[in-house]
Amino acid sequence: MKESPDLIRLRGLAFFGFHGNNPAEAEFGQRFFVDLELRTDVCEAGKSDNLEHAVDYSAVYLKVRHWMEQERFHLLEALATRIAEGILEDFARVSSVVVEVRKPQAPLPGIFDEISVSVERCRQE
Repeated sequence: MKESPDLIRLRGLAFFGFHGNNPAEAEFGQRFFVDLELRTDVCEAGKSDNLEHAVDYSAVYLKVRHWMEQERFHLLEALATRIAEGILEDFARVSSVVVEVRKPQAPLPGIFDEISVSVERCRQE
């Protein structure tokens, strides 16, 4: 599948999860945010105006919600990788994906806005 210049973005998806290496994170949980960039050719969907020719971003959201709320990861790197690889497995029209997982209340000393990890994965030919 060739790389498309077209993008679908889902930004600021908010979830409550129990991810982290700290025992308190596993016990109490916290809010996480996810941003996605899905590369996909939208030409056919743009012409047909038919969801069957598009990436159903409602379905993408439900998959991400499952991984964020029903699975547990110690590292943001593992969580972001799971989401990226899962999207490529489940949505054939996506040629590549960028996933950023943001953790605004990481248990770190000091003042900061958030910690985030971003991964990019491409479909293998």
